[in-house]
Amino acid sequence: MNGNSTEWWRNSVIYQIYPRSFCDANGDGIGDLPGITQKLDYVKSLGVDAIWISPFFKSPMVDFGYDVADYRDVDPIFGNLQDFDCLIEAAHARGLKVIIDQILSHTSDQHPWFEESRCSRDNPKADWYVWQDPKADGNPPNNWVSVFGGGSWRWCTRRRQYYLANFLKEQPDLNVHNPEVQAQLLADMKFWLDRGVDGFRLDAVNFIFHQQALSDNPPRPLKLDKKGLPPVNHYDYQWHKNDKSQPENLVFLQRVRQLMDQYPGTVTVGEVGDDNTHKIMADYTTEQRLHMAYSFDLLTEDCSAQFLRETLEKNRAVIEKGWPCWSISNHDVPRSITRWNHGLSLELAQKRAPLFLLMQLVLRGSVCLYQGEELGLAEADIAFEDLVDPYGINLWPEFKGRDGCRTPMPWTDSADQAGFTSGKPWLPISQSHRNLAVNLQQDSQHSMLNQFRALIEWHRQLPQSLATAQQEVLDTGNDLLVFVRRADKEVYLVALNLGTTEESYALPQEFFGAEDITPGLFAMELRENTLVLPAAGAGVLRNSN
Repeated sequence: MNGNSTEWWRNSVIYQIYPRSFCDANGDGIGDLPGITQKLDYVKSLGVDAIWISPFFKSPMVDFGYDVADYRDVDPIFGNLQDFDCLIEAAHARGLKVIIDQILSHTSDQHPWFEESRCSRDNPKADWYVWQDPKADGNPPNNWVSVFGGGSWRWCTRRRQYYLANFLKEQPDLNVHNPEVQAQLLADMKFWLDRGVDGFRLDAVNFIFHQQALSDNPPRPLKLDKKGLPPVNHYDYQWHKNDKSQPENLVFLQRVRQLMDQYPGTVTVGEVGDDNTHKIMADYTTEQRLHMAYSFDLLTEDCSAQFLRETLEKNRAVIEKGWPCWSISNHDVPRSITRWNHGLSLELAQKRAPLFLLMQLVLRGSVCLYQGEELGLAEADIAFEDLVDPYGINLWPEFKGRDGCRTPMPWTDSADQAGFTSGKPWLPISQSHRNLAVNLQQDSQHSMLNQFRALIEWHRQLPQSLATAQQEVLDTGNDLLVFVRRADKEVYLVALNLGTTEESYALPQEFFGAEDITPGLFAMELRENTLVLPAAGAGVLRNSN
């Protein structure tokens, strides 16, 4: 849609590939880079603009690649640097951009930097991580807690100090206040840019800096669940004012942007998780920082029209020139077809999946589509003995972790392991996913796969002017999500029925006689300037000025 080649990312559709679970080329049960390369024709057939590949760096895999032991090498389970170069070449030959995950806030405790840093208090990398003396009574320096459960401070017997670990104890936080660390991280990003990557998805981007004074986080009023119980994870008991989202982040992200600008057409997308995500997204995507950012606001269980109206309006009110990237599923949360359809019939749930893709495609911003969404995959049910995610193991049974959204892609329904591997898969294949395998949907006109393809193609045909058109959400007070996009020469009205019954909407006068450009797979009726939408129905109207 965007004619500016250096800003291809505006209104782009990015397809997230979780490499462990996409395709296994060597039969060891774990997906790999050659497996991705084998499936690039499939990815291209979706009509997406780019792929984002979750971490494949050398790692002990305690957090499945988000604990990096070498920023410049491929872990052997995924292949090698030559395999990556082949993937880049094959993707570019098909017109696909390649974005890779980059983790700037922490490393593995097996990274050579940390191995050296923890040896003593006076070695060359002694200050490359966040170290602090204990309190007089031996307790940690403050009350910060880990995202994955437990305290954020871990004791090191060699240095007789605590080190900061905002996630797992095997993921020590880098001290990015140190200029040497900043320079090294930028050099490691340059290494991949020189190999031809088109950008980076920056993991937990607002965790890069911590408050140097190490002040306690204030308590947070507890939000009780439906049973009247407080949160399962004690991370939710604090306002995280001091352990992330620090002002130094903004300065460092400008340095990241300066590096990216040396490689025209490359892009950064940041993952933002905080209490005030819209303001942070705005700050992080303006003043020559990140190109775009996404938050966890649409990765929650609430997808009501009222919640989406409030979320989109909060975003519009602050982001202005910044750029959101809308994601409703990824490798960290239950799949959207399960998460957003509690209590609904399978038939209605399947009808709503294309509706939510349409919503993402016509919002101001870009789209991130997680592998398997195009097949309509639901969250897999994983037995405790099959869990591998430490997050879920730590908080079982109230929280089952992230394995249910990470199970292997089903390629062929009748093949062993659904065509994912010839060996034993690292996570079990969901039997319910076999019925949704790619081969079964490939040639079926009305399959979820081909509905997603049709929607993405419809989106590609929209005028370039829509990419940066302004957006206004209209308060209908019912289950309709309605918003208007205003470009220089066109104005669009989008109405989506998120309820379970028919809804009507009286059109504003400026849309009387407007052109109906609704994708053909959605039901909609126009009765005397009133839109009538069944459950999961949608209407898109265009009026030329």
